[in-house]
Amino acid sequence: MSIDTLAPLAAAPMQRSLTRSGWILLLLLAALVLPFLVKDYFLFQATMMLSYAVALLGLNILTGYNGQISLGHGAFFAIGAYTAAVLMDSAGLQYWVTIPAAAAICLVIGYLFGLPALKLEGLYLALATFALGVALPQLLKYKHLEAWTGGVQGIVLVKPDAPFGLPLTPDQWLYLFALGVVLLMFWLAHHLLRSGIGRAMIAIRDNPLAAETMGIDNRHYKATVFGFSAMYTGIGGALSAIAVQFVAPDSFTVFLSISLLVGIVVGGLATIAGAFYGAAFIMFVPSLAENISKAAPAAVYGIVLILFVFILPGGVAGLMGRLSRRFER
Repeated sequence: MSIDTLAPLAAAPMQRSLTRSGWILLLLLAALVLPFLVKDYFLFQATMMLSYAVALLGLNILTGYNGQISLGHGAFFAIGAYTAAVLMDSAGLQYWVTIPAAAAICLVIGYLFGLPALKLEGLYLALATFALGVALPQLLKYKHLEAWTGGVQGIVLVKPDAPFGLPLTPDQWLYLFALGVVLLMFWLAHHLLRSGIGRAMIAIRDNPLAAETMGIDNRHYKATVFGFSAMYTGIGGALSAIAVQFVAPDSFTVFLSISLLVGIVVGGLATIAGAFYGAAFIMFVPSLAENISKAAPAAVYGIVLILFVFILPGGVAGLMGRLSRRFER
């Protein structure tokens, strides 16, 4: 094969990388311009979508990349939200301080929960996490914790103003703040999943016995991944609490955990970009279903979900990947 024939083949991966980078920069530019073009309510929805995207990325790291099924990640979302709310309401801390605090607390709790859960696999692990998702809202209503959690009434927060006298509305600033947090977390996940740790996670998912034979400590990696997954979900919960300005136990029912699992399936398992598609599904499809049929919105939601599963078995990210490869050719 001549050099003239090999040159286009060698240039193809670089061209695809440049094309992908160009699309990412274009989307980032659009995201930065968005708060100056739309109304505050849509910005609130966009901020909530960003918070769900972080949570979905955390669950996808656990389920899509490591093969552990969780039906209770809504509990970590609630822990992150309540951490932010309690620190802002009772301790008087600034909103931005609560994000790393929620991350640290959820990381520790997730790791400690992951250690005993390692004895369970498959459906048994799913049931254990499901029990956590069911129990936590009731625990938040416990009378001896009402001084911090507000009990059934919850906690009302104040939306932060833009710092340094910036000419931004609270919704514009909070959206940009959430966007910065999301970009940081997605950048960290991108590098984590392409490191040796990420390859070990995928090896455990594909063949645990072979991974252990190769010297990978399955127990350590699974507990650590569970902790990191909980950390991401807790950050998403903290962002949502700051955006909604309110937390209450009934906002974090087990349906939230199911919705997060639905989000990663619709967005695309074992994909980073799928978190955004899944977050859009969680944020907008229930409202769309209610607009279509106020009498039976759950039925419309179920039909839409079934259509997604049958038409897009690889999720929206899988479809976008196929379209991108076809466009590049």
